[in-house]
Amino acid sequence: MSALQTTLRRTTAVLMPIGYQPSRVWCSTRATDGKFRVLDLKKKAFVPQAKKKYNKTITLPPRALSMPVDQDWTNVWPGPRTFHPATVPLALRQGYDQKRASPGKYGNAELMKIPNFLHLTPPAVKKHCSALKQFCTEWPKGLETDEDCDRHFPMTTITTDYCHSSPTIKDPKSRIVTIKIKLSTLNLDKHARDKMIRLVGDRYDEESDMLIIVTDRCPTRKQNYDYGVYVLTALYHESNNFEEWERQKQEADMEHYIWENNPSKKAYVTLTRWPEKVSDDDVKSHSIDDDMVGQKYKEAVTELLNNGEDTYTLNKYREAVLAVLLPQTEQA
Repeated sequence: MSALQTTLRRTTAVLMPIGYQPSRVWCSTRATDGKFRVLDLKKKAFVPQAKKKYNKTITLPPRALSMPVDQDWTNVWPGPRTFHPATVPLALRQGYDQKRASPGKYGNAELMKIPNFLHLTPPAVKKHCSALKQFCTEWPKGLETDEDCDRHFPMTTITTDYCHSSPTIKDPKSRIVTIKIKLSTLNLDKHARDKMIRLVGDRYDEESDMLIIVTDRCPTRKQNYDYGVYVLTALYHESNNFEEWERQKQEADMEHYIWENNPSKKAYVTLTRWPEKVSDDDVKSHSIDDDMVGQKYKEAVTELLNNGEDTYTLNKYREAVLAVLLPQTEQA
């Protein structure tokens, strides 16, 4: 036996109490119940947890069902807000379904996405107007009708403001300025009116006698307005300016048929004064203000050549020619 084994036996004998009989302890890790047992060195007492009590939430019925008929809607919906189905007493539908009808208002995201104008009902607008009325002035006298407004304020300026959801409130289209004015309000003579129509081109509407100038070159609205007024002023002065080369304008250069400058007037004057000889000065000085037959003939010829040939203009020209050639038939 070695010295180390002798020393261990002596030490064990000292540590063991007197009368201690060592016994063998067998430990098996094989589970008898089919489960793997876990060594728990720190056992805890099992305390069963109490079940949570379920408190049922009391949900009130939709406000729309309890809303009286004479409810002041401005108190319900005073300002712009997202659509709320329980507040609006309307059976609204929005969306598309291939097999069923359009979805109702409850749980409808389409109704929540689009903007609504439920805060701009007629009673709400009336309240707003009554609140703003104290800051308004009385309507000027003498401007009761549209004709009075057009006479005192012949020029109309049109601008557009855009309001939409975007990172910026500025819209590039808001800089566009439209200026409208009737050509008859500019007090132009025959030469100036003809020159103005030639200068503006398709900006002039012959049926309404309206000159329309649209400016959008400048970055701001104020600059476009000033530019439009400048263009209108330049057109007015240029139309009243008479150049020497304009005297070379002939009858073929006219936009419309002018009866006084054409051989039709000379033929009519020669026929009415026959058998007298008529000179060019007599034709220019001849007036048909008191001649009803001559006025009808002038109107028929002018309308035929300016508007083109159709059933109405041809019949009117036929009647006017018969009245000139056969005055007794016209009188009968």
